[in-house]
Amino acid sequence: MPRLARVSTLLDDYEALVRQRRATRHFAPEPVDPALVDRLLGITQWAPSGYNLQPTRFVVVTDRAIRPALRRACMDQPQVEEAPVVIVFAGDHLAYEHHFEETLGLDLAAGAVTDEYAGILRKILPLAIQRGPARLNWLWKATLLPLVRCVRPVPDLPAVNKRFWLAKQAMLCAMNFMLAAEAAGLNTLPMEGFDTARLRRALDLPRCWEPMLVVPLGTIRPGPPAKKTRMPLQRIVLRR
Repeated sequence: MPRLARVSTLLDDYEALVRQRRATRHFAPEPVDPALVDRLLGITQWAPSGYNLQPTRFVVVTDRAIRPALRRACMDQPQVEEAPVVIVFAGDHLAYEHHFEETLGLDLAAGAVTDEYAGILRKILPLAIQRGPARLNWLWKATLLPLVRCVRPVPDLPAVNKRFWLAKQAMLCAMNFMLAAEAAGLNTLPMEGFDTARLRRALDLPRCWEPMLVVPLGTIRPGPPAKKTRMPLQRIVLRR
């Protein structure tokens, strides 16, 4: 098959997958094979990751005993009790401190980065990521950035708004997960409506893990097909 025809076919398949995905509000009780959940999470791991720190953590919830507390934390939304599996995407505030050398070592062993680039990362990441003692180190960074920008371009530093940076990493993973689930014939629902403190307590999360997104996973309960619309493309594209 000619390359252009092959690309067109792949895009057609991918577009169909993206367009058919819907937010599922009610789930049937059919279980999901744990091996399939693990495969979906394995696919999810390959989402882009800033500095390859891989700060997104996955909490797989199948225990029915904690579902009532999880539902209360999620504003009493029934889907977190109906779905056979719930995945909580969390961001690890200490991913750099705990795992940077491990992930960098894996990249070096695989030839994914050079020794020179590894040296650069070791120099710039403490400035970009770390928040210092009592998490107060970000204050001078937040104050300094606008001053430096007066004379040269400066990227936003994750240390200044760590939660925002972690949320971006988690959302990249979550989209991978939801599309992989769709390809497997399963349904999902991205949920941001939850009480973070209650959710953390319900799941007994490590203190450095902050919940970013809750995604029930399962099979949609039979009913009328869900519909979805989007604005015309020209309304949301700015060309320069």
